[in-house]
Amino acid sequence: MILEEIMQAVRECGQILLGAEPEKAVQVKDGQYNNLVTLYDKKVQNELQKQLLNIVPGAHFVGEEEDVHESIAQGTAFIVDPIDGTTNFIRGLGMNVISVAMTQDGAVEMGIVYNPYTDEMFYARRGKGAFRNGKCIHVSERPLHQGLTLFGSALYYEGLSDRTFRILRLCFDHSMDIRRFGSAAYDLCLIATGRAELFFELRLQPWDYAAGMLIVQEAGGTVTTMEGGEISPSSPSSVLAYGSNVDVSFLSGE
Repeated sequence: MILEEIMQAVRECGQILLGAEPEKAVQVKDGQYNNLVTLYDKKVQNELQKQLLNIVPGAHFVGEEEDVHESIAQGTAFIVDPIDGTTNFIRGLGMNVISVAMTQDGAVEMGIVYNPYTDEMFYARRGKGAFRNGKCIHVSERPLHQGLTLFGSALYYEGLSDRTFRILRLCFDHSMDIRRFGSAAYDLCLIATGRAELFFELRLQPWDYAAGMLIVQEAGGTVTTMEGGEISPSSPSSVLAYGSNVDVSFLSGE
């Protein structure tokens, strides 16, 4: 079955990260001091590309560490982030993941997110539910005032900083507490497992959110743009994800 083959490929690539020495392989990306990439990002992506295209020959491949990205509008495509949370990886925080989404004609059909440090494999197929290490998962039923807000700071887009922290203040006032873990794909899985109640970030790339979005949706949660619209995995987007008993109406006036 394709899903199991993809998960096995992802798990094997996780071993590359577990044996890595990331501090010896750091590069600055796009001239931004806070946008880092390592040789391991490229190594994992190359290995995933080889294995995934062996599983589904002829599929399109969209990886973060590419200069030009193929269209996912028609046919089968893989959207891959080899290390989501690269700064966490470099600093040895153990909170970075491999994220793979498989799309069909532009719609996400499978999502896999793997944290090799905790050996947590999150995955979903459209219409088949969401799972963590073989066990079905579901979003939290807590209201936000009893829950946690997770957020991403969209740090590569300075023009979004003020709005991010205005929204965060609103969330802080309506939540039990807030957290920032530095990996959007992992944050989305934390929403899917009910460990937190709300996540937002004002601009993410498809490889950051595509797999996690499906996992949240199949776990009974909601994922939209910040304005409440549908997200297309073919382009950058804001992302708002939350559990089944979270009222987000307080964000309408931000």
